[in-house]
Amino acid sequence: MKKIPTPYYLIDEKALLKNLKKIQTLKEKSGVKVLLALKCFSTWQVFALLRQFMDGTTGSSLFEAHLGYEKFGGETHAFSVGYDDADIKALRAFSDKIIFNSIGQLNAYYERVKSKRLGLRINPSLSFSHFDLADPARKFSRLGESDIKKIEQVLDKISGAMFHYNCENDDFEAFALSLETISKKYSTVLKALNWVSLGGGIAFTKDGYPLDKFARLLKDFSEEFCLQVYLEPGEAAISGAASLITTVLDIVENQKKIAIVDASVEAHMLDLLIYRQEAKVSNAKGKNEFMIAGRSCLAGDIFGTYRLKEKLRVGSEVHFADAAGYTMVKKNWFNGLAMPAIVIKRLSGKVEIVQSAGYQDFLDAL
Repeated sequence: MKKIPTPYYLIDEKALLKNLKKIQTLKEKSGVKVLLALKCFSTWQVFALLRQFMDGTTGSSLFEAHLGYEKFGGETHAFSVGYDDADIKALRAFSDKIIFNSIGQLNAYYERVKSKRLGLRINPSLSFSHFDLADPARKFSRLGESDIKKIEQVLDKISGAMFHYNCENDDFEAFALSLETISKKYSTVLKALNWVSLGGGIAFTKDGYPLDKFARLLKDFSEEFCLQVYLEPGEAAISGAASLITTVLDIVENQKKIAIVDASVEAHMLDLLIYRQEAKVSNAKGKNEFMIAGRSCLAGDIFGTYRLKEKLRVGSEVHFADAAGYTMVKKNWFNGLAMPAIVIKRLSGKVEIVQSAGYQDFLDAL
C-alpha cells in the first residue's frame, strides 16, 4: 500500500468474506433469508461482495431503503418509527415489504399500500441489551406493538411481523430462551403470518458461536409456524472488517501520557462515546501505558487508555479496530475536523480510495 494520508477507514474485503461465509452456511442449514441492516453499515462501495451472500437490505428510513434498492438490489424492506405521506408515496414504488411501527400508522396508510407485503413491528416486552439507550423493552418504549388482542384485530392487513429485541447478543442460550418465549406468547399471531423478521443484534458470526445449533433452532421455528424467517444483521455481517487508521500528532502529560491522534471519537467513532465504551487497538498487550485521545475540543474525546507493546511517538500510527459498524454512518463534521477517507482493500489485494472529503464538503454540509 502506498502511504495514504490519515485519518481513514480501511475496509478489508477478506475479513468481510469470513463473516459472509458464515452467513452462507447459516442460510443453507436453516433456510433463513439474510438482509443487511443499513442503519449499521451503508458503505455501498462493497455491496457487490455483500450481495453475493445476502438477500437484500432493510432500511430504517426512506433514504436507507432507497439506497438498498438502488445500490444493493434483492429484497428491499422498509421500516420507520414514523412514516409521512411522502415516505409512503416513494416506498410504494420500490419496496418489497413495508413494516409499520404501530397499528395506528398501519391503519392510516393501509389503503395506499395494501398491494404490498405489509408487516408490523411487535414488541415482545423482552430484550437482550446491555444499554438502556438501546433497549426496546425499556419503560414507555415507543417501538412496536405488544398487545396480542390488538395485533389479532389487524392480522388481515399484514403478512408478516418484525421482532427486533437483540443488541450485541452473543449468548445462544439467551436467544433460544427468548425465541421460545415469543413462540408461546404470540403463537396465534405467528400461525397467521407468512414471514417473520427476527431483526439484528445477534452475534452469530463471532468465533465460537454455535452456528449449527442456531441454524437448527431457526429451522425448527420456521417449520413450526410455516414461516419464512429473516435476519437483519448489521455488525454480524461486518464485524472485524474495518479499522480507523490514525497518526499521533502530539504527546502531552498530565499524570499520565496522552497521545493526541488526528481523528476524533466525537466525529468519527461516535457510538463509542454514546455508549461510554473504549475503542479497540491492535497492539494493546504491553507495558507502555498511554491514554489515546482525539483532537476535537470536547474534553471527553478519549478513545481509551491502553498498555501498548511499543511506545507511541509523534508520527506513530494507531489502528482502531472494529470500525465498520455504526461509524461511517454516524461520522460528522464536529469542529470542522478532516473527514476520514474510506479505503477498501479488495479481495484481489488492490487498495482503492473510494471516498474522500475536503473543505467544500464541510461547507456544503453547513
